[in-house]
Amino acid sequence: MRISWITEAPTPATVQYGTSPGKYEFSADGTTSSYSYLTYDSGEIHDTVIGPLKPNSLYYYRCGVDSTREFSFKTPPAQFPVKFAVVGDLGQTGWTQSTLRHIAESNYDMLLLPGDLSYADLNQPLWDSFGRLVEPLASQRPWMVTQGNHEIEKIPLIHSEPFTAYNARWRMPFEQSGSGSNLFYSFDVAGVHVIMLGSYTDFDPNSAQFKWLVADLRKIDRNKTPWTVVLIHAPWYNSNTAHQGEKESIDMKASMEGLLYRARVDVVFAGHVHAYERFLQLSCFHMLDPNDQRKFLFDFARGFTLLCMWI
Repeated sequence: MRISWITEAPTPATVQYGTSPGKYEFSADGTTSSYSYLTYDSGEIHDTVIGPLKPNSLYYYRCGVDSTREFSFKTPPAQFPVKFAVVGDLGQTGWTQSTLRHIAESNYDMLLLPGDLSYADLNQPLWDSFGRLVEPLASQRPWMVTQGNHEIEKIPLIHSEPFTAYNARWRMPFEQSGSGSNLFYSFDVAGVHVIMLGSYTDFDPNSAQFKWLVADLRKIDRNKTPWTVVLIHAPWYNSNTAHQGEKESIDMKASMEGLLYRARVDVVFAGHVHAYERFLQLSCFHMLDPNDQRKFLFDFARGFTLLCMWI
């Protein structure tokens, strides 16, 4: 489990934690970094990995050595049932507040976010306000994210490096899955193998992401993880009038859909289009008969629970 937090003043990247309030039996040290974006300088970004942790257990923790503020989090279960909250294009609006309230009431195990987090769009202090906005929930359950178009924040000739704030603030466990980039990775939780893909990094057959995905799909053991779930930002199928004809949808689908189909991926979640929509199980290769689809949804519900929300 990785815990990340930001401070204005330098402080040790230390997390003290335990299974009882105010009693911290364990301690772990991490790393501290920062970044600059035009005239903005971030605070001290601390990343600390703690564990090993027991599944489906409540832990109490505090960040830094002298902090008096205590947080708590619950670890995901080791096996079914498991409950995911899936929310895309979160932002910082009145609708965001409503969505977060619904999520808080759901008693979920893990949140999956397929891109477009803060909508900072170059205005870096909005990353700070987004962190404060989601802290009450993100401090209590694992939040696993991938990037969207609003995370790119690249300015030609002025700031040529994309995803500067995203990569600095939302570091995911990409190394553990053999990925060389924070923009695509995978992990296992309960009986589910979750793959987070990057719509806004290279995805052609010669790309690092494509080659990594081929290797990752080959490693899946359906005896250990009967379900395989993929998250992307730009949808490959979309009947809405918005976001039609974008290369991140069309070209990525042409490049990678065959890989997911042959690996028998069960579900793909996407964001980008601000409207909820779901399809029969389909691909450019095959579409299930509606009778098969009803059985699919029934089996899906027995495996794990989903709370899906789009802003």
